Amino acid sequence: AIKTMLCPCGSNQQYTDCCGRYLNNGEVAATAELLMRSRYTAYTLDREDYLLATWHHSTRPVSLELANKPRNQWLGLAVKRHEQSDLDHATVEFVARYKINGRAYRLHEISRFVYTEGRWFYVDGDILQGLS
Repeated sequence: AIKTMLCPCGSNQQYTDCCGRYLNNGEVAATAELLMRSRYTAYTLDREDYLLATWHHSTRPVSLELANKPRNQWLGLAVKRHEQSDLDHATVEFVARYKINGRAYRLHEISRFVYTEGRWFYVDGDILQGLS
């Protein structure tokens, strides 16, 4: 059951004590890194509602159409770096590993976050190609 599973974000905590607090209980992530981890977890659970709600309105797509895409098998998340440049801006560098139809991929991204209205939002990111 989801209540006793380890959190997909790689924290080695129970889901309910980790990202489940944000996805299910509406708690606000205290840092950009926690928000990024919870967004990764939301992708693993196809929680498009949470992904859109935590995406800054200036760059948010209308829909991610996760239900219409081939389902990724998410394999793991590694956070490489979290930097908060000032009170309202932060970047998180991470590598997410996943499979689609048995083929393995890695997404290496430096994501930008902004703190506004009392919470962090994902803005956008730069995907790094060919780097591990």
